[in-house]
Amino acid sequence: MDKLKIGVVFGGSSEEHHVSVKSAQEVAKNLDTDTYEPYWIGITRSGAWQLCDFPGADREHGGARPVMLSPDRSVHGLIVLEQGRYEAIRLDLVLPVLHGTLGEDGAIQGLLELSGVPYVGCDVQSSALCMDKSLTYTVARSAGIATPRFWVVTENEKVDAERLPYPVFVKPARSGSSFGVSKVAGAEDLPSALDAARQYDSKVLIEEAVVGSEVGCAILGDPSAPIAGEVDRVALSHGFFRIHQEDSPETGSENSTFVVPADIDDASRRLVQESAKTVYRVLGCQGLARVDMFLTEGGQVVLNEVNTLPGMTSYSRYPRMMAAAGLPLPDVLDRLVSMTLRRKALPRERR
Repeated sequence: MDKLKIGVVFGGSSEEHHVSVKSAQEVAKNLDTDTYEPYWIGITRSGAWQLCDFPGADREHGGARPVMLSPDRSVHGLIVLEQGRYEAIRLDLVLPVLHGTLGEDGAIQGLLELSGVPYVGCDVQSSALCMDKSLTYTVARSAGIATPRFWVVTENEKVDAERLPYPVFVKPARSGSSFGVSKVAGAEDLPSALDAARQYDSKVLIEEAVVGSEVGCAILGDPSAPIAGEVDRVALSHGFFRIHQEDSPETGSENSTFVVPADIDDASRRLVQESAKTVYRVLGCQGLARVDMFLTEGGQVVLNEVNTLPGMTSYSRYPRMMAAAGLPLPDVLDRLVSMTLRRKALPRERR
């Protein structure tokens, strides 16, 4: 039986480039090469596409071949420049391992739709919806999911700092991880926090701080019957969760640890999982996502954010939660491939 040809896209020009490379390296360790033939497609920080032998951190320093994903559906895959000649490689599907801008916002998904190549994960619409936190909150609220109180600040808009209920979090509305995020205790610190957020997005979100434990739930599968992984809890010693900005997260975070399964009661655990499934469905997610929430002392679940292409690194939360539920990363990857190919075979109106 022929191996399935899978294009694994990683890197990218977003602030999460280095995290994406680490995620791809972990995928490489766990992808069954007896079943799959991977093609490692690295996008440099400057946006150049390269076909690599392996997702190494030094791939931008030469040795890789220029490649592009063809929007021509008859190619159904890659065009590689090889010794002055172009070679076409037909792919069975693409696994995007990209985080943040141009990876989770519908951009790469749009290119894959044009190419006609099936791809793992959320489609254009749900990716864009989940990337914009203000839109995520609006849709989640319509389904009865609690969210923080929030205010949207557009480019160059002035904010009356004295009217906000401090403390608040100021963050880019459409960015990944905790880049550009600040916790603001008083009006005097708001201007610098807005400036920091605007380095990543012209649209900024101000959120009222939620008092509660930070919990998350990994979701896998089709929206009609999603599977919930174990719930985790982020235990913070100080500050807020920002592990991807630390120098060596593989050896542990400077202010956070993960408790998996979360040390919460069974009723709260079920509530978090069911709330995560509801968020997944109403936002139109498919394939996988990590739903981050707060659990208040009163037992209420409050949505924080949705990551449609969560980290797959050795220290990432998604694979830990799935492994704790009995699905190690090789099994997760197998299921993602199977459901992607199954979805391809369905008529568009049933997807």
